[in-house]
Amino acid sequence: MTHEDERELETELARLQQEHRDLDAAIDALHQSPAPDLLRLQRLKKRKLLLRDRIAFIEDQITPDIIA
Repeated sequence: MTHEDERELETELARLQQEHRDLDAAIDALHQSPAPDLLRLQRLKKRKLLLRDRIAFIEDQITPDIIA
């Protein structure tokens, strides 16, 4: 992996982590509302899980495998 590829992954990782935090805040706000939209809540949670998986994948790409 080139230095440029790693830099691009780190940039994408930072963007995804921010989006994940934003979704967390949106989900929390939706939970606090008097009559939460359950379908929207479900979609936000699903998106958050997809982001978590993508974040884990990118972190694995950036972090080299170390055989102990």
